[in-house]
Amino acid sequence: MKRPVVLTVRGRQSYAGQEPEIIELVTEGSMELCRDGWEISYEESELTGLEGVTTTFRVEPDKVILTRSGQLNSQMVFQEGTSHDSLYQMPFGTLMLTVKATRVFYDLVPDGGSIDLVYHITIENAEAGVIDYHLDIRPKS
Repeated sequence: MKRPVVLTVRGRQSYAGQEPEIIELVTEGSMELCRDGWEISYEESELTGLEGVTTTFRVEPDKVILTRSGQLNSQMVFQEGTSHDSLYQMPFGTLMLTVKATRVFYDLVPDGGSIDLVYHITIENAEAGVIDYHLDIRPKS
């Protein structure tokens, strides 16, 4: 059964030669216990630049899968120490991304929890930077 939740998303993107970019978003979403793990979903907004996109985190025993669908389509798989390739499909074209997680941590219970991801990202075979992503989930009051 899907439960309404409030999500606090904090992201820090560090690219070579640039100041880190930090974003924080508080939004409503849903959390559901599934057969193999948890699914946490929310609708992106104009604030994130991804309006019209649904973001879903699927948390399984040894990995986290981030899926975006709508105006943009992608699926990124995060497993510590393992590289995963994926296509990032946007209205104006498609990019090849490779993500390699150095930290995948989650602590989820029916009342919420958190997910931490730290990963290196490569875009079209060029090292792009490091992303540190933290998601807090709590029940909607």
